Amino acid sequence: MRPMFKIVVIALLLTQLVACSRTWDARTEAGSLTDASRWAVERLKNQDDDMAKLFRENLRTARGIAIFPSVTKGAFIVGAQGGSGVVLARGADGTWSYPAFYNLASASFGLQVGFQSADVVMILRTDRAVQAVIRNQGKFGGDLQFALGEVGGGISAATTTALGPDIVGFSNISGLFAGMSLEGAGIIRRNDLNKAFYGRDVAPEAIVLRREVSNPEADPLRQTLAAGS
Repeated sequence: MRPMFKIVVIALLLTQLVACSRTWDARTEAGSLTDASRWAVERLKNQDDDMAKLFRENLRTARGIAIFPSVTKGAFIVGAQGGSGVVLARGADGTWSYPAFYNLASASFGLQVGFQSADVVMILRTDRAVQAVIRNQGKFGGDLQFALGEVGGGISAATTTALGPDIVGFSNISGLFAGMSLEGAGIIRRNDLNKAFYGRDVAPEAIVLRREVSNPEADPLRQTLAAGS
């Protein structure tokens, strides 16, 4: 197993262990994440700059979205970043699914010192991207192309000129890092939050793709996404 992949696996496991050790109620956490995800989208949509315009354009044609409203990154020699969030998909009828809950985590080596907190919103531009995120756990990569833009930090050429990326990410960064990279990032399902939010064990595929469950608490988030579409 390659060293970088080992780091990502360890980061994913650590974030999952932290999630399991939290003392607050999972149902409350799931509801709070849903609300925070809505406001993360609102912040990106309503800013008066070129990045907000680009975000709205991508949202209109998105096949899905992954929203992580509070991704934190800290580093001293070895960096790590992570946070919980939601994934939704747009159906053939144009409506948005209910959210499935995930953790985002990544790690990297390097001489780096700093701390950072950000909203990270990933537009899933293709059905392939939706399938990859929903049905797989672990590292982004392989056939998926990823471009990241930073609100307030200028629009990267990769984000504005490339038509090919399956996933386009937007972040509203605050902190001391010069930039945020999600290369080598991975996701892991938050089965505890999915169960708490929907009242039974339910897989992300059943939530997002087959739409077997619902919770009206997520309707404001779905309406916010629909309003931007």
